[in-house]
Amino acid sequence: MLKPLFGAFPTDKRIAGIHSIPITKDGSIVMGWDKNEKSLTTIGGRIENNEDIDTALDRETVEEAGLILESNRIPIASWYWDSTDTYTVFVIARVKEYVDMPEGFETTGRVIMNIETARQIIYKMEGEGLRTELLDIVDSVYDKFFSLN
Repeated sequence: MLKPLFGAFPTDKRIAGIHSIPITKDGSIVMGWDKNEKSLTTIGGRIENNEDIDTALDRETVEEAGLILESNRIPIASWYWDSTDTYTVFVIARVKEYVDMPEGFETTGRVIMNIETARQIIYKMEGEGLRTELLDIVDSVYDKFFSLN
């Protein structure tokens, strides 16, 4: 179950995964196209041995979307995994710069769009679920954390 967070990481269980919804300067969001699932996805993955959350997110955003994020990352939601007793946490963060994407990872690149377009595409492809719920949370907290200056 997806649980909204209000700017703070959960502390009661280990965080094993970190994902982001990067926000561009014009307020668009960035998602990845997963070539195996053939769907839009958030940018992120597992935290590897000896990585902290920021290092894992930095690595994943370059691998999956060719992005460097600003250092201000705001936790907005978590997903609890019963099978591993861990969380995956979702954050929003501004895109700092675009870089070349390395080859050989599960996404074919970044897809940039507004939140409503992403919601409609995901709903059309997979119906209500984790990703549409996550976009609802992003939409509800965006103005609180970012302004389009």
